[in-house]
Amino acid sequence: MALSGMRGLSVFISDIRNCQNKEQERLRVDKELGNIRTRFKNEKGLTPYEKKKYVWKMLYIYMLGYDVDFGHMEAVSLISAPKYPEKQVGYIVTSSLLNENHDFLRLAINTVRNDIIGRNETFQCLALTMVGNIGGREFAESLAPDVQKLLISSSCRPLVRKKAALCLLRLYRKNPDVVNVDGWSDRMAQLLDERDLGVLTSCMSLLVALVSNNHEAYWSCVPKCVKTLERLARNQDIPQEYTYYGIPSPWLQVKTMRALQYYPTIEDPNTRRSLFEVLQRILMGTDVVKNVNKNNASHAVLFEALALVMHLDAEKEMMSQCVALLGKFIAVREPNIRYLGLENMTRMLMVTDVHDIIKRHQAQIITSLKDPDISIRRRALDLLYGMCDVSNAKDIVEELLQYLSTADFAMREELSLKAAILAEKFFPDLSWYVDVILQLIDKAGDFVSDDIWFRVVQFVTNNEDLQPYAAAKAREYLDKPAIHETMVKVSAYLLGEYSHLLARRPGCSPKEIFSVIHEKLPTVSTTTIPILLSTYAKILMHTQPPDPELQKHVLAIFSKYESCIDVEIQQRAIEYFALSRKGAALMDILAEMPKFPERQSALIKKAEVAEVDTAEQSAIKLRAQQHMSNALVVTDQQPSNGTPQSVGQLSLVKIPSMSGDEHASAVQELSQANGTLATVDPQSPSTDLLGDLLGPLAIEGPPGAAVQFEPNVVSGLEGVPIPADDAAAIVPVGKETDSVQPIGNINERFYALCLKDSGVLYEDPNIQIGIKAEWRAQHGRLVLFLGNKNTSPLLSVRAQILPPAHLKIELSLVPETIPPRAQVQCPLEIMNLHPSRDVAVLDFSYKFGTNMANVKLRLPAVLNKFLQPLTVSADEFFPQWRSLSGPPLKLQEVVRGVRPLSLIDMANIFTSSRLAVCPGLDPNPNNLIASTTFYSESIRPMLCLIRIETDPADRTQLRMTVASGDPTLTLEMKEFIKEQLVSIPTAPPPPAPAPPAAPVAQPTNPAALTDPGALLAGLL
Repeated sequence: MALSGMRGLSVFISDIRNCQNKEQERLRVDKELGNIRTRFKNEKGLTPYEKKKYVWKMLYIYMLGYDVDFGHMEAVSLISAPKYPEKQVGYIVTSSLLNENHDFLRLAINTVRNDIIGRNETFQCLALTMVGNIGGREFAESLAPDVQKLLISSSCRPLVRKKAALCLLRLYRKNPDVVNVDGWSDRMAQLLDERDLGVLTSCMSLLVALVSNNHEAYWSCVPKCVKTLERLARNQDIPQEYTYYGIPSPWLQVKTMRALQYYPTIEDPNTRRSLFEVLQRILMGTDVVKNVNKNNASHAVLFEALALVMHLDAEKEMMSQCVALLGKFIAVREPNIRYLGLENMTRMLMVTDVHDIIKRHQAQIITSLKDPDISIRRRALDLLYGMCDVSNAKDIVEELLQYLSTADFAMREELSLKAAILAEKFFPDLSWYVDVILQLIDKAGDFVSDDIWFRVVQFVTNNEDLQPYAAAKAREYLDKPAIHETMVKVSAYLLGEYSHLLARRPGCSPKEIFSVIHEKLPTVSTTTIPILLSTYAKILMHTQPPDPELQKHVLAIFSKYESCIDVEIQQRAIEYFALSRKGAALMDILAEMPKFPERQSALIKKAEVAEVDTAEQSAIKLRAQQHMSNALVVTDQQPSNGTPQSVGQLSLVKIPSMSGDEHASAVQELSQANGTLATVDPQSPSTDLLGDLLGPLAIEGPPGAAVQFEPNVVSGLEGVPIPADDAAAIVPVGKETDSVQPIGNINERFYALCLKDSGVLYEDPNIQIGIKAEWRAQHGRLVLFLGNKNTSPLLSVRAQILPPAHLKIELSLVPETIPPRAQVQCPLEIMNLHPSRDVAVLDFSYKFGTNMANVKLRLPAVLNKFLQPLTVSADEFFPQWRSLSGPPLKLQEVVRGVRPLSLIDMANIFTSSRLAVCPGLDPNPNNLIASTTFYSESIRPMLCLIRIETDPADRTQLRMTVASGDPTLTLEMKEFIKEQLVSIPTAPPPPAPAPPAAPVAQPTNPAALTDPGALLAGLL
């Protein structure tokens, strides 16, 4: 700014800089704004100099971040001033303070047009700069013809024409109709003959925008673009001021090659040959040097040239040269260059002829897999995944398995999935595939999804020759002292079906198989126990003639679980107990599972191959991804073939939706495997945006996996109807025409999600916020699903987490706009630092129409999410109980005002809260003992023991004793359990079901009973 001679402005700026704090600055700004407002009221008495000075002050105040809501008219009026100093101030301040929709801009259109068509080049540049900055539809319609005349005028100086080209580009982006395709095709080709590189660079930016919308109309520009590249590559007639570190105008080279990528192909042989000669020169002349700035410029040109080579599908020799060059890049020390080399090599994989050439660099790519930079490791993983085929699959998968032990937790899930997919697609023999999947489960059990072990079970079931080998390998893994629960599942299933094939091997008798599996029973969760019960029944079936001792042990286990509070376990135990007494008939009832129908693997469905787009499209995608961060927008539009569209790097782990027929088939298959009957209506419509994402996965799993399809969950709602009576949680902001009321009770939704891991946290007429969570020890991964229910976008969307001191929470960026009928997925990473009952709060707001809604929601990252239920025996419980003597490690309290619950109902609440009820430890039948393990970052895994003593005569009071090795944990656990028994609002319990008339369990509604939310709603 030219501030010389403006003493008042200089003094004001000095005063601002000398302020000691923000409050002093605000007082000084308010004083100045009041003075300016007073002077503007008497505008007739202001000289042009004074008006200019006050407008400069307004701009400076605006740049400091303060609102300037007056003086706009005075700034616009300066545009019509006859002298340059006042006109300059008017243009600069107007383009800074006003947007394209401001009413005052209409007053300046005629003045701006007069400056553009005038003879004063300085005024023309000021006008073009302001129009280019503001844009706007009215400016585009009124001024575009005049801007075009300036651009093609031969009498204008290059400076004016350069600004005219950029101004027309902005107007075209606002309103494409301002450029007539028929009239501009030849003009655009003429503009590319321009010798001035500044004008040519601006015109090339305009061409990129034009051909991105309609390349057919601009075929005549292709030879001109190639000639421009030839001129630059040979450094012909390039002024020194356009040479950057010895590279002729790298910006123009990049723009020219980007424009050429919008043309599908180049038919003219001479043009094509000339272009490839230029590209060859670029490839040969680029190398890594020590100067960072030169590297950046040369690599920008090089990678754009690589993109153009791939787009034009060049000859194999040039492709080989590109791969060789990238092979040098992935071996240099500079991490940015290594990253770009790996990324572009991955893009080149789309050209099928270069697979063999890329394989030559396999060792270096594997080395990059161990790079300190996680972004480079991810690109190396993507490249290995893409270059894998039958010839190198064994080496690559073994490297991935070896790397899995040291890989970051953030990569292990993706790494496991890719290794499983590669093993399935390219296995040399089935036994190797089984080895890989079992190693995968053994090394990364927490990060192996259920559908991976479902798939290996399907392979084994469908291949008889593989069954003895798979059963033998499962038997070997069970001998390990500590294995993951997923390994227990797959081993138990395989041995239940095929252990009889190992009868002649040492250590594989039915009794020994039963013994080694039964040793794992105390260590598994309630979701695995049903599989083990099925395995016991299968082992008993295969033992012919029956072994009395084995039969006695198995029947005792079935009898023990006949009174289990988990309905799935209870039903299986009762049915297996009854079936086990049928003798030889058991062979027909529990016969081997039939072969699974052939269908596309659920794993391979997840591996959607991302398209390699042209450079401009890639840049647009990259900008969109940077704006969205980790948020993933999933619209309700799917391709006609039913396959979900890929979305960037997240496409690999995106869960595919199923058609109605596929869903019905999966339910029918699982129902037959579980011995239950399920009915599905594939025609039933679902209006819930979050249904597919919050519902259980429809995967063709093996029998015994206890997967159930719950209509309540699939629709995205909790299991019980909830009244809409919590409107107080909505905080209106500003003036609203209609207040936004929530749908459903927010408190009840929160309490339901405290006991289950997926459901709806909040809903109103415009938006639905759902949650899906996964908890492992002290770590949690929670995904917010923001679903726009309207046909109009939600604007000004803002989400902020207010975490308590004991939680470390990282939330990905939330997009400011949610498209119509779309979902946004926003991941949260949560770490529990120490025990506390404080709750994190989601401060969420959005704008719809004239309404601005703001709601503060508690997140269900509560204390019990970091518990792992652990059933202890009497030998383990009593020594621990006696060692924790007295406060503060052991606390006791008589709690009054308890809800009158039966002991079974109380046990159900404990189980839903991740506390394992230990039956038989207390001799008093009116007492209840539970145990669990608490995980946090600050203390080691801590065992918690709870004892509840009830009074049968007065169910409204009880005595509670809680013990652990940490005083804070003991206190927090005691208060948490007290809240569960006293504070949570309740509903009347349902009537008790009629007792069964036979040992086999009566048909019930397993979906409602096994869902913790539905179970709690029924109990409370």
